[in-house]
Amino acid sequence: MRAIAIQLEPGADKAANIAAARHEIDVALRAAPRPALVSLPEMWSCLGADRATKLAQSEVLPPPGETPTPGTAYEFLSATARGAGITLHGGSIGERDNEVLFNTTLVFGPDGRECARYRKIHLFDIVTPNGQGYRESSLFGAGDRVVTCRVNGLTLGLSICYDIRFPELFLALRRAGADVIAVPSAFTVETGRDHWEVLLRARAIETQCYVIAAATVGTHADAAGKPRHTYGHSLICDPWGQVLACRPEGSGAVEADLDPLRIARLREAMPVLAHRRLA
Repeated sequence: MRAIAIQLEPGADKAANIAAARHEIDVALRAAPRPALVSLPEMWSCLGADRATKLAQSEVLPPPGETPTPGTAYEFLSATARGAGITLHGGSIGERDNEVLFNTTLVFGPDGRECARYRKIHLFDIVTPNGQGYRESSLFGAGDRVVTCRVNGLTLGLSICYDIRFPELFLALRRAGADVIAVPSAFTVETGRDHWEVLLRARAIETQCYVIAAATVGTHADAAGKPRHTYGHSLICDPWGQVLACRPEGSGAVEADLDPLRIARLREAMPVLAHRRLA
């Protein structure tokens, strides 16, 4: 199965972000026709800005299975999946549920229908080594469900960014049948330099899953108008933890083939899930 991770440089203008995502997906599909799966980064539709802007750019999502009256990001994701005949993992966008915001992943099948929805469980409330503070819980609610879906005969597990630091979620995804895990992200430069690749590779090794990590890159403005920088380095790694492709800087894409036989052989040779004793 061919997979593509799209790296973007978004800001707070949703229309401009959708145009940029459309362009990068079109370029990637011309270079690698007919992939099974394309993945976008975290909060690519509106990154940064204050709560009022985030609310304005967020979307009320239709109940799963119902005919939607879509927001522009939802409609773009659905139409792109249908038009290209791919499964489109929509990174994450802002979901508005009454006045509560959620950081939410949407997955659309080749028919354009929504096939999975995941709300970020672990919220980024930290201070980076350079003293910059982040408090995602002041803006967003937390999800509480482990979510997977089927893509081309494989099971895709869903996570978002800071989730990568919580291996119990990834164990739960593996136990739910995951073969591939998506980690759309807007990782900070400060944490990314030291932790991004090692965490992604560790989760791949532990779960014996492919990991697809589409990331944002570049500079955006926070709620106070101050610059924030995201790390980029979108990558795909295999169940042995080998990095198959990485894009350090700039908008663009990385791609790799995901081999179901490699997953099966590694799990047969080293059945770590069967060997677990403490969790």
